[in-house]
Amino acid sequence: MADAPLKLYWWDAKPNFGDELSRVVTGFASGREVVHAPPRKAEIFSVGSVLQFAKRAWGKEGRPAHRPAIWGTGMMTALKTDFVAYMDIHMLRGPITASLLGVKTESYGDPGLLTAEALGPRPDRHDQIGLVLHHSQLGDARIAALLKDEPRVTYIDVQGSAEEVCRAIGACAHVISSSLHGLIVADSYGIPNTWLDPMAHARLKYYDYAAGVGRVLPLPLAHENIAAALPKLATGELPYASGLAAAKDRLIQNFPSHLRAGA
Repeated sequence: MADAPLKLYWWDAKPNFGDELSRVVTGFASGREVVHAPPRKAEIFSVGSVLQFAKRAWGKEGRPAHRPAIWGTGMMTALKTDFVAYMDIHMLRGPITASLLGVKTESYGDPGLLTAEALGPRPDRHDQIGLVLHHSQLGDARIAALLKDEPRVTYIDVQGSAEEVCRAIGACAHVISSSLHGLIVADSYGIPNTWLDPMAHARLKYYDYAAGVGRVLPLPLAHENIAAALPKLATGELPYASGLAAAKDRLIQNFPSHLRAGA
């Protein structure tokens, strides 16, 4: 029933704003209250590299009877495609995910791009450089030294709530991030941003997202080179702004109509 809370799966094993962001943007697009659900009971999968959780539930005998909606979701690595026939795929994060799944679509976009629209009034801008680390890199000694020596760099903790972290990102002059959704939220607000080395973390999802919005993604910035890069950070309009605008439109247009409020 469309007036009941919408059951959404997002990864919640550790506090991480990028995963909780799924609740925010899915609620915005659907016009409904959103609640966390385990994969087998989820009506929809959206933000995150969480297709492996859908595969675990629908890729074998005893799968749930309902067909969950896939809206802008991606993957970390290639998966067996035995679950795809049991999904209603409305949109995928990018063309790499589509290719690996064998899905014929050209409708791509990460729902995190709707952050600015979902959270309403834009934060007041300042001239700080926001630094957003993937949760696997928290506590890096090089970052502690950087923050001590570079007062213009402000650390944004991904363990905060989605609303707090996104508004902090939205107030920055530039964002350096090893978190994919640090980059995506900056893109949502039109803030120039730089990809920081995710180190041991899989890179597929970054390239998948970037290809879906027409973003050129150079090799990531090494942690030890952050200080030297600060004077050369980009400013002004994003060169791929039209790709972002098109992806935002696609996300709204392709949200599952049967899951919208009043459906």
